Amino acid sequence: MTGAERIWWLAEGLPQSRRNPAEESPAIAALAALLAASLQHPALQALAIVAGTFVLEDAATVLTALEVQSGGIALPVALAALVGGIVLGDIGLYGLGRLSALVPGIDRLVPRRRRDLGAAWLHPRTARVVVASRFLPGMRLPTYTACGFLRAPFRVFTLATAGATLAWTSSLFALSLWLGDALLAWLGAWRWAGVLFLCLALLALGRLAARKLFSAGRAGTP
Repeated sequence: MTGAERIWWLAEGLPQSRRNPAEESPAIAALAALLAASLQHPALQALAIVAGTFVLEDAATVLTALEVQSGGIALPVALAALVGGIVLGDIGLYGLGRLSALVPGIDRLVPRRRRDLGAAWLHPRTARVVVASRFLPGMRLPTYTACGFLRAPFRVFTLATAGATLAWTSSLFALSLWLGDALLAWLGAWRWAGVLFLCLALLALGRLAARKLFSAGRAGTP
């Protein structure tokens, strides 16, 4: 089976309800199409993976890991593109926050005093907040745009999101590589249930780590 066939086979392995034209995920189909079209060109492979992270980063990570396992994509290209794409997306959210602070009339919505108070709280805690938000579902968009809006230190923000992304993405990527063949062999048509369980387990561990991080931060605050 060629790499392209394997990608489409994986995408088609979603439950039947997901393959219904009225209900199927266009994001998964688009990601599979991007990867399949770029298999013979490393530069296009990297661009396709980066584009995939802008759509569904966890799905992009799992699909890319399975394609690395089949030999269709080189490991260094895959991991570098995944981490780079996710970090670029996070920086984009920060940039959106910075731009929103320039919107005319923003002072009427968020008074300067409130912004100063928020910045005074956030700036010394930027790294902890960014790392914890990486593992809490639904928190990246509001948190990273708030970091930009409140002018959190850009260097600290970038280093923190890069470190958190490397830890999260590498863990999901490594586990997908390790368990990919077993999931495909043992679960058959239910292999995506196994992938979903894997993602949920990682998410639960991440939330536990984030809670401990915040607890330690509160304990150390005077």
